Amino acid sequence: MNKKYLTGLFILVQTGILCAADQAAASFFGFSVLSAGLGVGIAASGCGVGVGLCVASALQGIARQPELSGKLLMNMMIGLAFIESLVLYALFIGIILLFANPFKSLMG
Repeated sequence: MNKKYLTGLFILVQTGILCAADQAAASFFGFSVLSAGLGVGIAASGCGVGVGLCVASALQGIARQPELSGKLLMNMMIGLAFIESLVLYALFIGIILLFANPFKSLMG
């Protein structure tokens, strides 16, 4: 990985931890925000790699056999829809962690 990328990620994580270290409830909310943001970011980056590989493979298949382009494009679009649904699931979990956190009652 790029050193600047890792440094920026480290700074963001440390900032989230330091901002959340005031009180128990504030730290719980801070860690919820941090986990929601990291979860959506990791899911989006992983799905981005998957989308890139899917499109590259479909284009290579079309280049090899142009007569199958219709089938390949249809299957690629179905695969892209499944890949993108994973990002939406991560986003919904992040929103639940931020606004309707089921663990909030455990913290007092």
